[in-house]
Amino acid sequence: MKLAIVAGGPESLLPDLRSPEYCDYQWIGADHGTIVLMNNQIRPIRAFGDFDSLSDSEKEDVAKFGLRLYKYPAEKDKTDLELALDWALSQNPERCLLFGVTGGRQDHALASVQLLMKAVDLKTELAIVDRKNCITLLTPGAYHIQKNPDYRYLSFLAFTEKVAGLTLSGVKYPLKEAVLPMGSSLCISNEAEEDIFAVTFSQGYLLMMRCSD
Repeated sequence: MKLAIVAGGPESLLPDLRSPEYCDYQWIGADHGTIVLMNNQIRPIRAFGDFDSLSDSEKEDVAKFGLRLYKYPAEKDKTDLELALDWALSQNPERCLLFGVTGGRQDHALASVQLLMKAVDLKTELAIVDRKNCITLLTPGAYHIQKNPDYRYLSFLAFTEKVAGLTLSGVKYPLKEAVLPMGSSLCISNEAEEDIFAVTFSQGYLLMMRCSD
């Protein structure tokens, strides 16, 4: 199973949700992301949130669409995105993509990046995707990753106090058994040079960002 959640971030940053690469995904709306899906002629299997960002006419459109809304109070301990993500991860999908979570309010954007931690102990591959970026969180181990021509730049940030034993190969600026501390920009703006590049490390959590611009 592959799931995709659309939140209410700026639509200008969304990729084409109807692209063939997403044809085998089932969709979930998080608050205003539900309207975004409807406007793209995509019927979500679930819709979560307080829906306080929807206008009266949009609420009428949702009702006409026949969607079942999982409504929550505006004052709550989780964002609409986190509510949707918790349900999605409970389904044990092989992959889950988050759209519409970047480019708007920075508090929501940073919280969304931290939500990647929810999949650390799961088998689900969780990623944030927008028109120019794909963000994933890696745990210690060895990764052999296919180069994607849509993303020229390859960057890494420590998501813990440090990442130890970091080795990068098949890239423009290789590393061997390096320590990457939190707060360092050492691994910003690298580039994949081989069709398959490798990332290995032994300690910490590593944020990997593939960027087109």
